Amino acid sequence: MHSQDKISYTTEDLADLLQVSKLTVYDLIKKGEIVAYRVGRQMRIDASDFAAYKDRMKGGTDRSSVKQSNPDEKEPEPFVPKEASNPPLSQPRTLQQVIISGQDVVLDLLANAITATSRNYRTLRAHTGSLNNLFSLIQGESDIVSTHLFDGDTGSYNIPYIRRILIGREFTVVHLLSRSAGFYVQSGNPKNITSWRDLNRSDLQIVNRELGSGIRVLMDERLRLEGVLPKTISGYRNIEMTHLAVASKVAAGEADVGVGIEKMTDLVNVDYIPMTVEQYDLVMLKHEDNITLRETVLDILQSESFKKELATLNGYDFSRMGQILYDTP
Repeated sequence: MHSQDKISYTTEDLADLLQVSKLTVYDLIKKGEIVAYRVGRQMRIDASDFAAYKDRMKGGTDRSSVKQSNPDEKEPEPFVPKEASNPPLSQPRTLQQVIISGQDVVLDLLANAITATSRNYRTLRAHTGSLNNLFSLIQGESDIVSTHLFDGDTGSYNIPYIRRILIGREFTVVHLLSRSAGFYVQSGNPKNITSWRDLNRSDLQIVNRELGSGIRVLMDERLRLEGVLPKTISGYRNIEMTHLAVASKVAAGEADVGVGIEKMTDLVNVDYIPMTVEQYDLVMLKHEDNITLRETVLDILQSESFKKELATLNGYDFSRMGQILYDTP
């Protein structure tokens, strides 16, 4: 193996090497000019792929030398709305990488649907919390992001945060789903936990979610409205990164209560106390380069075939899926 094959770069490395901004590097990746892959939450580029890109720019190597996806890789389950049509296989095409960021399984199905609907896209998934999703959109690290951020002052979801964070930018907010959120408690609810204020009891140990996640924002806002200081809550700094991990800690007796979505109770032996209905929305920036992508996403979300595919999932309400909630001029 050549030494170059062992080297990989981050987007920051390439920005320094090319003397361009990170946004320019992400744009090259999305357009398929530079081949990249994800390691956790970080995008990486092999040195050989970077060298191939430079050779093409110099006219030294044909574009066909760029690594392509494995032809033996299993295709996603087909999803083709009636209004969609794929180009003939014989037509040359450049795959545009689309990064969808969020933690719900429905986003995986959406990613499959986008890939199956249009052969122009190659979808990648990032699993980031709601607040960080909005910042990743600004930084060009994501194309479609999900958010479920409760605003205690208005009693509403998402729009107050999105308008403040994306100020000066054009964007579209589309409803995806609603879902129940509440308390995971041990079987039989032995501590009789029924309210947000109960989380401040001295006999309770909680398990929390990470900063920036929608569930963490929900809990912090509810505690603020109750006048409860986080520092007085036992276990507030015990952090887990997923709903499943929180439910598992409660089931194992390592915590008395955690906050999460009802869906996890299908997987973990905990009792569930519903506290609110979350609004889970998608956000996309509006610019000329993603008009077709935005139209594709709306077509999928508003199609009966996709709604029928999701109907088998428990714990969700898809009745308003595809509604545009906010759209800048």
